[in-house]
Amino acid sequence: MPKILIADDEPNIVTLISRYAQHEGYDVTAVSDGRQAIDACAGEDFDIIIMDVMMPDTDGFTACKKIKESKDIPVIMLSARGTEFDKLFGFEVGVDDYVTKPFSPMELMARIKVILSHRKETAQSSEPRMIRTGGITIDTYGMTVEVNGEKIDLTAKEYSILLLLVQNKGIVLSRDRILNEVWGYDSFGVDRTVDWQIKLLRSKLGDCRDCIRTIRGVGYKFET
Repeated sequence: MPKILIADDEPNIVTLISRYAQHEGYDVTAVSDGRQAIDACAGEDFDIIIMDVMMPDTDGFTACKKIKESKDIPVIMLSARGTEFDKLFGFEVGVDDYVTKPFSPMELMARIKVILSHRKETAQSSEPRMIRTGGITIDTYGMTVEVNGEKIDLTAKEYSILLLLVQNKGIVLSRDRILNEVWGYDSFGVDRTVDWQIKLLRSKLGDCRDCIRTIRGVGYKFET
């Protein structure tokens, strides 16, 4: 039974998500602020976290960043703030998906399913341990990346996008395909989600940033 942590200070939101999640067969734990979410993750392993941005004591972004420092748990962020800046900042701290309030609980359950399914498929797939190309070294077992011998800090989504592009070196990948392969869905995606993540990824690749080429009107391609 997958274990879900819900972190939100609005009781009606917690009740709504909990009812739908329990109906889908998930084991639900709920907390009301970011600090409680951090403490809960320190003492227990969860399969996914549904977290509000605006919470007392510790906000959702801060809690997400802290949790991601020690555990690779996917986080879906809930927020009434849906600006491009908020989403970009969320992706920078490790948010895996971003849902703007008000939201459809059925759509949220669908997002949870595809994220968990995608992670299961990724864990079961067989990959060579080390991939080296154009100054970039990817350790697929440790999920780490080095650029010209120096380790860089990538979020789970940035790592997955880079790995997908490298695995399809020289092939143009559409935004829809990247969204489907990395997030596990296409129709629920925000139009610029892939572009935002690529922008953040390039900023961390230093001298190798130009390996990711933009193919105007189509998507992206990895070349060395």
